[in-house]
Amino acid sequence: MKSDDTINGVLLVDKGPDMTSHDVVAVARGCLGTKKIGHCGTLDPMATGMLILVVGTATKIQDLLMAEEKEYVGSLKLGVTTNSQDREGEVVEERPVPAFTDEQIREAFDAYKGDFYQTPPMVSAVKIGGVPLYKLARKGQVVEREPRFVRVFDYQLQRIAVPEVDFRVVCSKGFYVRTYAFDIGEKLGCGAHLTDLRRTRSGHFTLEPGRCVTFQTLKSGDRAGALSAMMSLYDVSKLRGA
Repeated sequence: MKSDDTINGVLLVDKGPDMTSHDVVAVARGCLGTKKIGHCGTLDPMATGMLILVVGTATKIQDLLMAEEKEYVGSLKLGVTTNSQDREGEVVEERPVPAFTDEQIREAFDAYKGDFYQTPPMVSAVKIGGVPLYKLARKGQVVEREPRFVRVFDYQLQRIAVPEVDFRVVCSKGFYVRTYAFDIGEKLGCGAHLTDLRRTRSGHFTLEPGRCVTFQTLKSGDRAGALSAMMSLYDVSKLRGA
């Protein structure tokens, strides 16, 4: 396809489940007729919500937008760990779940508030020696991973119905919510895995109606709809208070 290099801006996509972030970028390229598109922060196939696409000259601010804090709502299930730390992986272990009080659950979440180190999961895009970890995981390999410095700015427990816990978390760039769920399960001594995840905010961008497009809009080739939702670099600068 001949690339239309006149399109520049930021497009917010409300990603659906069962697709990769790369799938969304590929479909957006076809819909908009331009090749120069990147995304700011990978969402796992299971996860839904805010995926920021940078188009044309907006790719220059990709790193800037990726560095901003993210907000997610999610659910975890206690008593079961998986090899991917979420419901899409294979069950590794099942343990009995005590009748935890709300206070005990809160204490486990409190242990992961503020600054701490988080070890990336084996099923992730982090590269070791130039090879993504998920490719090594597919071969059944487990390698040493360098812990990363991350931050949880805020969290909220939205529903506790043991063994299920619904939560909201505001975190730094490079944070794995799957690993957050896993670590909280280990803190409680019974294990856990992530069962649901939705990104609701990235920096100053929110899932406001009319501001986001759906994957279906892009897939149907609604170029006019996608262009009307696109924010100019000036709009983005104003939104960020720059």
